[in-house]
Amino acid sequence: MSGVARHQSSRRRRPPKMFLVASDLKIQDHLDGTIRVLRGYLCQEQETLERNGKVEQLWVKVLDNGWMVKIERHVLMEIPADQAGLLEPVTEPEARLKLHNKPHRLQRLAVLPLGSPVTVVMSHGGLAEAELRYRGPLTRGSSAVYFGVQLKGWAAGKGTSTGTYKGHQLFTCPEACALFVPASQLTLRRFSRETDAAERQPSNTSAPHNPPSAQPPTSHQTDSPVGSWDGTYKNHTLCSISSPQFGHLLPLSKVTPVESRPQKSPPPVVNPKSALKPPSLPPPKTALVPVLPPYPKPALKPVNAPKPISPTHPAVPATVPSPPLYHAKVALQPPPKPSTSPPSLPSVTSKPPPPPPANLKPSIKPPLPSTPFYPSTDQARGSNGLPGPPSPPPLLEEVEYEYEYEAGAGMELEVGSMVEVNEPPQYGVIRWIGRIGSIPELVAGVELDQEITAGTDGSYLGERYFRCPSNKGLFVKLRSCRRDSRFPAPETPINQVERCNSIAFAEWGSERVEEHTPPLLGLEAREHYHGWKKGIQGHLNSCYLDATLFSLFSCCSSADSVLFCPPGPQDGPRSRAAQDLLRCEIVNPLRRYGYVCASKTMALRKLLKAETTDAGFTNQEKDPEEFFNKLFQLLRVEPLLRIRSMNHQPQECHLYQLFPPSTAPSLSSPPALSPSLSLAPLSPIPLSPPADHMRVASVQALLEASFIHSGLKFAEAPSCLPLLMPRFGKDFKMFDAILPSLTLDITDLLDETLRQCSICQSLAHWECLQCYEDQDITPGRLKQFCHTCNTQVHTHKKRASHHPERVRTPDCPWAEQWEGSLGGSRQQLELFAVTCIETSHYVSFVRHGPQPTDWLFFDSMADREGGENGFNVPQVRACPEVGRYLSLSEEELSRLDPASLKDTVRRLLCDSYMCLYHCPQISLYK
Repeated sequence: MSGVARHQSSRRRRPPKMFLVASDLKIQDHLDGTIRVLRGYLCQEQETLERNGKVEQLWVKVLDNGWMVKIERHVLMEIPADQAGLLEPVTEPEARLKLHNKPHRLQRLAVLPLGSPVTVVMSHGGLAEAELRYRGPLTRGSSAVYFGVQLKGWAAGKGTSTGTYKGHQLFTCPEACALFVPASQLTLRRFSRETDAAERQPSNTSAPHNPPSAQPPTSHQTDSPVGSWDGTYKNHTLCSISSPQFGHLLPLSKVTPVESRPQKSPPPVVNPKSALKPPSLPPPKTALVPVLPPYPKPALKPVNAPKPISPTHPAVPATVPSPPLYHAKVALQPPPKPSTSPPSLPSVTSKPPPPPPANLKPSIKPPLPSTPFYPSTDQARGSNGLPGPPSPPPLLEEVEYEYEYEAGAGMELEVGSMVEVNEPPQYGVIRWIGRIGSIPELVAGVELDQEITAGTDGSYLGERYFRCPSNKGLFVKLRSCRRDSRFPAPETPINQVERCNSIAFAEWGSERVEEHTPPLLGLEAREHYHGWKKGIQGHLNSCYLDATLFSLFSCCSSADSVLFCPPGPQDGPRSRAAQDLLRCEIVNPLRRYGYVCASKTMALRKLLKAETTDAGFTNQEKDPEEFFNKLFQLLRVEPLLRIRSMNHQPQECHLYQLFPPSTAPSLSSPPALSPSLSLAPLSPIPLSPPADHMRVASVQALLEASFIHSGLKFAEAPSCLPLLMPRFGKDFKMFDAILPSLTLDITDLLDETLRQCSICQSLAHWECLQCYEDQDITPGRLKQFCHTCNTQVHTHKKRASHHPERVRTPDCPWAEQWEGSLGGSRQQLELFAVTCIETSHYVSFVRHGPQPTDWLFFDSMADREGGENGFNVPQVRACPEVGRYLSLSEEELSRLDPASLKDTVRRLLCDSYMCLYHCPQISLYK
């Protein structure tokens, strides 16, 4: 450690520094192997490593996954603590980096007053109007800053709460109108030009002086019926006017800015004719309505300056082409001799754009309510579709956000999309999407159906972007493309996660039950659950969760301890909210009414997603064991199992995976079975049965074999024992059938307990792994011996190579002196549920009474009402036929023909995934 100093005292005097990872890393760890740390991960300083007074490495905690890693200092970017709080809730590393590169945006969001109008990016990509109601952490002790907004307009009712989060009221709003989002999903609306035009106009920019004779005309739609113009001039439609009584055509000098306007107005009309144009001069400061763009330079197309136009006698020089043709030629036709700098679009910021990729397939998102280049609603309406001059440079944050969500009228456009451009529309197919030169927006290369004089062959300024016939290629802004109106628009997909709420599922809702409700048993349980719309409703790949919860809680109270475990000092509000949701919204209603709506389980899935930062919990397929572990970790409950390996300390877990004898043991385990001892006569697990027999194993035999070959023992008798069946993935099964043992004897699998000698029934002091496979002494059964029997058994020359081991007995003086037969009852567990899987769909079998025929079958997605946006219908039905097969022996079951089995029996025996056992005497002590 010479030359290396750890400054722990300095870290105690100041808060830990926060960093962003600047590049992807691969870190080798002696326990976890290769750890990938992605660019954009957020890290918290833990310890500084210096060498010769220079910081070279840091021990940091990666907040995205909780890893503690050592990283070189030069790949870490230090960020202020206030920015770290805003960046922490952003889950995507690249989005976090992009937001970090906009410090002005972070600063404005950090001080944005409550009540400000904002725009929220919804989970499905749509944009919604909202009002900021809360800013700060969601839980006590957290440093992550979230923004609580109240959704308005079309998004009202698509939120998640009434302003509460995990039982805490952060603000108040109508039901399902509140949403808590990170800074990356929030942006400010554009300010009106009247209120801040002065501060947004660059100080060194002056409007050019246009003489009256050169002033272009402007079209104007009035609020009162005092006009007389229909929007056409010399048989050319310049704009669209609802009625000639509201239209005027007058010089720009006759237009003055308005002093006030209504607070709310319709969204601006997106200019359909926007295309690639050469730079144009800014308009006079006094002109606050869109006007016709200045005419192009003579190098592109020489035109004469227009004469003033009278409102009563409009006149336009004959040299000026009609508006559609004029725009097409100016915007699309390259100059004959390209200059050193290609023409660019009017830029709203002096910051040059980043170098464009060669080709880009964007994911187009809906535009902001304020369309770029249109300073206000009234101005956009006044232009009536004609392009106006570039507005003064808006705030940088707004410009970057607009380009981040460049839009094609809110529709997903990509290469191959059939679109229309210009007015009247010209139809074609998008052949290329990307960026050209210094143009800050995405550009689409369109192959038109018909030739135009301004068309190309897919090249622009001498550079080819795609190939098409001559005069059919057209380059326009991507946001100027619209879907081909000749064909019906595709149906907008609905976000099924957001759809699963109390409003959309109102007809399928379930009640909240505060009172503790014990499970029903016997005939009462069968009548309570039997029928359609019973059990737990499935939704969006939730069958793994539905089957597990129904198995655990419908007819058994062994896991009820998780519902009443008192909160500890380390339990956060998320843990308490999950326990309340599980008890009052799922388990109690299930036992009281026999049904739970999918919106309740979706709320639990969202809590699991927030706890684990795994978005897949709300919409992807999961395994029951993953849900089982994450749920118990979220609830902060004591693990169900304590298992000891060899002489090590007991390890805690929530379930156990069975491993058959053919599985290679770990290096610390005793040697595995010999390959020559794999035939059925040597073991109750027929790994190589005759060709006409099924490979069958019982859960009792699998558990004993798994424990003895791994050197494991239960440190204490479990109240609930979930066992995962041996499988290789979801497809390949190691056995044709697994017989769920109705009772599971774990007496000889308990550590530090009194055990009987396998021969004389007296107190056992020795056990032998090799004797487990000895065909002369009950093969396939656990063997433990007293001192006398151990000596006699291992004196035989066939067992001279065996290595018996001492049995751990309770630490009491009389254990060694015990003589005679050892009485006492056996420690047995009872089977109460089996979860099965077939083609990635989970169902469950639940035992609801003491009779062999007391079995229920549950499927959360047994039927469906409606199409893609319909609802799953759960079903519970009695299946007494399975009881007869569970009483068979392994030998009898192996001789059955699988094709002759009923569907429910086949699924139970051949597709079992997890078996649940419990001890009724100690169920509520865990």
